[in-house]
Amino acid sequence: MKNLRKEYNDFLLKDISFDIEEGDVVGFVGQNGAGKSTTMKLILNMLKKDGGDIEIFGLDHMKHEEEIKDRIGFVFDSNYFYEDLRIDESVQFFSAFYEKWDNQLINYYLQTFELNPKKKIKELSKGMKMKFALAVSLSHDADFYLMDEASTGLDPLSREQLLDIILEINKTKNKTFLFSSHIISDIEKIANKIIFIHDGEIIMNGTKKEIKERFYSVKGNLEDFHEKVAELSVGYKKWEDFFVGLISKEHKPVFEEMNLQIEPASLEDIIIFHTRGKSNEKTFEII
Repeated sequence: MKNLRKEYNDFLLKDISFDIEEGDVVGFVGQNGAGKSTTMKLILNMLKKDGGDIEIFGLDHMKHEEEIKDRIGFVFDSNYFYEDLRIDESVQFFSAFYEKWDNQLINYYLQTFELNPKKKIKELSKGMKMKFALAVSLSHDADFYLMDEASTGLDPLSREQLLDIILEINKTKNKTFLFSSHIISDIEKIANKIIFIHDGEIIMNGTKKEIKERFYSVKGNLEDFHEKVAELSVGYKKWEDFFVGLISKEHKPVFEEMNLQIEPASLEDIIIFHTRGKSNEKTFEII
């Protein structure tokens, strides 16, 4: 993706660029409205871009759209089906679209997710519809999977099953995933790379290891809160008697001299503090 741009009345995707290599599991993170779903829909040509280039498998995503989509599995947080069809009838419908559709595989995933083939789509809960969308996306041996909030509405066991399936497919078949979720622990478990988007702009892009090594969490009693914390931290939050902040690796020596508690930052802290900092909400009180 190079200089991808999309403009709405109240939103701008700001000429973003990134590469995803074969075999990557990329965690695509950012708050609601940051541009994650817009980016994924542009990749699939469901929205028309206002500028930039997208290549998938070395092919232009518009000129070779049908060929590319045959090799893509996708799930969105809202999925639309023919509500009056049964699951087995829907499977028959979807099977006509993919060259490498595997009936044995769809049956396996229907069993894994405990989906009754004779149930009508309209009888399914939101979580069950998400499971069905996942089953469909995983059943034609795709090379690239786009999953936008795919774990939304799933119970903890089903979420764990999905993450295990992604890791297994990636490990055994070297398949590629772009996976967005507000559940950062899910991203932490499966992703080897992170793309962090905020307000239509990529503000962090690298391996999970590289990103986590760049930041530390600093903690202390509120009485030890120093102006340097406000000045040098990415962000911080205060409670009645203590505070927590996020600092970059380069500032670690300064905070070590203050005898504060310093430890490696979690991915969740990195995302939260950067989002609040970029939103000019560096400090928020929880009293």
